[in-house]
Amino acid sequence: MWKGGLLLNTSQIIELGAALLILLGSIMSVISAFGIIRLPDVYTRSHAATKSSTLAVLLSLSGAFVYFWVHEGFISVRLLLGIVFVFLTAPVAGHLITRAAYRSKVKLTDNSSDDALKEVLFPEDK
Repeated sequence: MWKGGLLLNTSQIIELGAALLILLGSIMSVISAFGIIRLPDVYTRSHAATKSSTLAVLLSLSGAFVYFWVHEGFISVRLLLGIVFVFLTAPVAGHLITRAAYRSKVKLTDNSSDDALKEVLFPEDK
């Protein structure tokens, strides 16, 4: 494949793809950090911390996995376990933190229009 006047072989193209995955993971991590800083309450911050950070870590680890697979010629079980571990635990941890905050009656932002769970969990606060 010709790219900028240079002939790239298959392994170089795959390494470029791995580098792009790592770059995308870095960009998602920065976006996640901005979300944690800028969002108004614990519930939306938790959303930014779990969803986009999980994607950022998965992209970065996937890029590292592909790079080591192509460049070094071995499949890293540690990276695969890291991908699975982050994919399974980060969303669950975010959900439990948000649930604990809600049950501790942490106030929603003023922009929240509906709290359907309040009348179910806290009927005495009607």
